Amino acid sequence: MTVPPESPAAALPPGGAASPVALRLQLLGPMQAHSAAGDSVLPRGRKARAVLAVLALSAPRPVARDFLWRLLWSSRQPEQGRASLRQSLHELHACLLPLGPDILRIGRGSVSLNPDRAQTDLRFLSQVAPDDAAADACAPVELGRLLADLAGLDPAFERWREAESERLRRTARAAAEAALSLQTGYTARLAAAERLLAIQQDHEPAWRAMIDAHIALGDRAAALAAYERCTTVLADLAGRTPAAETCDLLARLRAPSRTGAGRNGSGQSRRGVRLGVAPLRALDGHDAALSLGLADEITASLARFRWIATIAGRTSGDEPDALEPAGRDVDFLLDGTLQRGGGRVRVLVRLLDQRAEGEVVWAHRFDRCAADLLNVQDEIAAEIAAQVDPELLLREGARAAGDSAADPSAYQLVLKAVPAIYRLDEGGFRRAGDALQAAVARDPGYAAAHAWWACWHVFLAGQGWADAADAARAAELAERAVALDPADARALTIAGHVRGFLQRHPDEAAALHDRALALNPNLPMAWVFSGLGEAYAGRHEEALRRIRSYQRLSRFDPHGFFYETALMVPHLFRGEHEEVEAIARKVAPLKPGFASTLRIQLAALGHLGRAEAAAEVRGRLLRLEPRFSIAETIARTPLARAQDRALYAEGLRRAGLPE
Repeated sequence: MTVPPESPAAALPPGGAASPVALRLQLLGPMQAHSAAGDSVLPRGRKARAVLAVLALSAPRPVARDFLWRLLWSSRQPEQGRASLRQSLHELHACLLPLGPDILRIGRGSVSLNPDRAQTDLRFLSQVAPDDAAADACAPVELGRLLADLAGLDPAFERWREAESERLRRTARAAAEAALSLQTGYTARLAAAERLLAIQQDHEPAWRAMIDAHIALGDRAAALAAYERCTTVLADLAGRTPAAETCDLLARLRAPSRTGAGRNGSGQSRRGVRLGVAPLRALDGHDAALSLGLADEITASLARFRWIATIAGRTSGDEPDALEPAGRDVDFLLDGTLQRGGGRVRVLVRLLDQRAEGEVVWAHRFDRCAADLLNVQDEIAAEIAAQVDPELLLREGARAAGDSAADPSAYQLVLKAVPAIYRLDEGGFRRAGDALQAAVARDPGYAAAHAWWACWHVFLAGQGWADAADAARAAELAERAVALDPADARALTIAGHVRGFLQRHPDEAAALHDRALALNPNLPMAWVFSGLGEAYAGRHEEALRRIRSYQRLSRFDPHGFFYETALMVPHLFRGEHEEVEAIARKVAPLKPGFASTLRIQLAALGHLGRAEAAAEVRGRLLRLEPRFSIAETIARTPLARAQDRALYAEGLRRAGLPE
């Protein structure tokens, strides 16, 4: 029998409308497949079942035939493997044909399952806010039992099955973490924490959420019981004791009146800056509503940055810098002026360091058309937040670097490290890594320390200074950062970049970046990292759109050398080599030791045929990475598409890089 090829007509049911689900698959435990009427349509052959499982877990993406036979007949010669695959597809087609011709799509080079007509018992895993039925389906998930009856089918398939189990576990955990971060009511947080713990028993932030919810609901006995279970689970599964934050909850149970002691003071408990936001002074005296509205938007935009504690205030009397008493104890103050004229709005904003007698550390002017004042508020507030965050990091980093305290806190260690990461001189960069390692050791529950150390490992790899162990460490740190604070956009996008750049999982990276942008659309790093993820996946138009969003928010970002280099990537693979070279000429002088800029520039120069310029760039690159070659480049590139890898390699080859 000849299996019908894929055709456009088979893609839609009669009439072109979406059809109801016709195939229901159970993939956890022994595999099952039923029609909508409840009849079993599971193939008898285990290999045919395995093909169906792979298609279901890959949907809506098609699966290459070569991938399937290598996965299920890995010990056979190519012709034998392809023949065996044809036989299994024949069996699978015969089983599914009664459900409709649009269930299975078989082409010359690939096979796919129509996701609109098939449904699996894993469909709830990625839901952030599941309904009751979905929650019931997720809670008992034992992902290690994925396709249990197909275990041992083929060594390659077994490795794939284990990798899929881990991928699904990460997906389920990420969705459950997001759900927990979105809950505000304590009863809802309790349910979300239980769902997360059903997926990962030793998820300590979930245990903390559960204990905290019990305390808030007045059930001290349940809180103590949860703490004891947490301690036991961590010891049994992870061989560790609870983090300081978890122990603090026990202290709250024993001494409730001391719950918030020291939260914003100095020392180990402090993890951020306090920033006061004053309403802008309306120079013509008639824009009080716009002034207050803009201050509220700025406060809300800055509050999305987890390390910035924003303090809203009202101006007091005629003092332009004065906040009401509740807001006076701040590290920095953001104030400014507002005026309208000729159909335009002008806003002047300045950032004042209150610990340096009000020294101005940043100032900017925004001019906008006054036709849509709500849009004006949104745009200006977003840009202020995006630009203030790195300025605060640099200012606080400089202050921490000048502090000679013998016993710096984890927060101070992180602040010292961040500017050194971006300076990229190898000695200082290595010391930054040591500082971040010390910060994590000092405060194991500090999400930002884990995130920035993961980011340090990304730069380590980008400079060609990393090995396989460093990549694995980056993944571990990034996952830990997200687990500690699932609502930290910076931690999420760093985790996404690790997933896409180092681990080469573009779909998982995209999900993390999208979550980061949903939490904080004013974070330039998230736009750039997500754009790079799109470029790695071959979606270069979308990559350009995302990376250019950083320019809208923060065109003169202190870390612009990295962001502009990211812009070179999609331009290169769109064949816009002149544009790549133009960007490189602007960026390279800002950070001569940034290897990524030189690599992309070198490929562009190769395609442009500029041998002399290529020789100069190649020399600088090889001084940074003496062993750099085309083979090494292709081996470690995160580019998913073969044509992109080929274009990159050919550009480097034409530029004279050794094979």
